[in-house]
Amino acid sequence: MTATSTTLPLPDVASADLREWLSTMVLVRTFEEAADGLALRGKIPGGMHPAIGQEAVAVGAARALRSGDIVTGTHRSHHHALAKGMSPAGVLAELYGKAGGSNGGRGGSMHLADFDLGLWGSNGIVGGGLGIALGAALGAEVLGSEQISLGFFGDGGANTGRVWEFTNLAAIWSLPLVIVCENNLYAVETISERVTGGGDITARAAGFGLPAHQIDGQDVVAVHRAVRDAAEQARSGGGPTFLEVRTYRYKGHDSGQVIRYRTEDEVQRWRTSRDPIENFTARLTDAGVLTADEMSTIVEQARRMVDAAVAFAEESPWPDPCSAAENVSAWNASPGTSR
Repeated sequence: MTATSTTLPLPDVASADLREWLSTMVLVRTFEEAADGLALRGKIPGGMHPAIGQEAVAVGAARALRSGDIVTGTHRSHHHALAKGMSPAGVLAELYGKAGGSNGGRGGSMHLADFDLGLWGSNGIVGGGLGIALGAALGAEVLGSEQISLGFFGDGGANTGRVWEFTNLAAIWSLPLVIVCENNLYAVETISERVTGGGDITARAAGFGLPAHQIDGQDVVAVHRAVRDAAEQARSGGGPTFLEVRTYRYKGHDSGQVIRYRTEDEVQRWRTSRDPIENFTARLTDAGVLTADEMSTIVEQARRMVDAAVAFAEESPWPDPCSAAENVSAWNASPGTSR
């Protein structure tokens, strides 16, 4: 069943918190639009995969977790990182490959990580990040911790074997894991429904004997509620939950991609009627939670933060080549040693 914004009331949280959700969504959108432009100007090396249009997924999920919970991402994970608390300056400098980046310039766009924030890495291997989340959940189970893990993957990953091996293990071991398929409908240039047997990712997941739900990923409230409920179940010993969160990316698979696999009319329909920021703004305004002046402040603050991030990335030095091997192996161990 698909949850929509018309069926779910605003959550019982402080008005300031709801405005913070919106503020973070606006920050993510502003950051991604700036990064996309910088990539097209040649400022960002390698592939970069903007998540413009998918902001509600990251923010709704992150705000449903505790600060110590673990999140793993995908090749398209700037929004996950920013929602989890990484600074725009650190993320953008990392995209540039600069020493001031969140990972010293070693990770780039597809390998963002901050263990202090519980972000155990985005991942360039399609579906690979879910295995890290699975391992973190197993560790929490063994240690008797209340920590849970959430692993993102995309609809393209839903047609790889590793994702279902991870899902099977989570189910049979009843691990504290929230499995989130961030389905933006296209795997690079392929319409996912055309290459998915049965056409229903959620039904496939249900076959492993765990709760599986399809969620409206353009509604931050729906995402928050679904992840909150799944997290509570996992934390209380109830095992994993599978969430297929249906969303939409406004841009191509990566920056600069020539789009021949969908029409501009389709994109505009999503932008005009299903935009997560516009719809949440309207809901908060109608509920008396947000004023026009407050919205203007949110937009201006996001612009200033991103402008500062661009300046920081431009001014940050390149990494010292002699530091290339630092922090890229467990324990910083020398070859042939163990710990």
